[in-house]
Amino acid sequence: MANEEMKHLVRVMNTDLPGDQPVRLALTGIKGIGRRTANIVVEGSGIDPDTKIGYLSDEEIDTLNSTINNFESHLPSWMLNRQNDPYSGENKHLLGQDIFMSLREDVNTLKKTRAYRGVRHERGLKVRGQRTKSTGRGGSTIGVSKKKS
Repeated sequence: MANEEMKHLVRVMNTDLPGDQPVRLALTGIKGIGRRTANIVVEGSGIDPDTKIGYLSDEEIDTLNSTINNFESHLPSWMLNRQNDPYSGENKHLLGQDIFMSLREDVNTLKKTRAYRGVRHERGLKVRGQRTKSTGRGGSTIGVSKKKS
């Protein structure tokens, strides 16, 4: 390990991860993977979780990628982040850019069906029942402006 060159950036699942972090901590830089799922992925791939991700060989990084791609089959359904998908009806675990795409799709569906939440999204108002009388005021005006005479 001392004679190997450390990679400062490691590309896993189309995400650049810092090479100076341990594997289980670096994997949390991927959207959709938290500390718990990172531990499951590292255990499933058979890599030491405390080694720095920059010292992993290309084969070990490929093993990590393949483990991440099919780790949802080993997880219980309550641990997945997209349960009962409205379009396919199956349980999925979305990673990376898929999370943003599905969120945008869901909000557009709410807008198209003219649901209450969709209308609130369109108008830029609070969606989840928060108070709006005194908080959440957007815009560039600050304080009280004096009337020009």
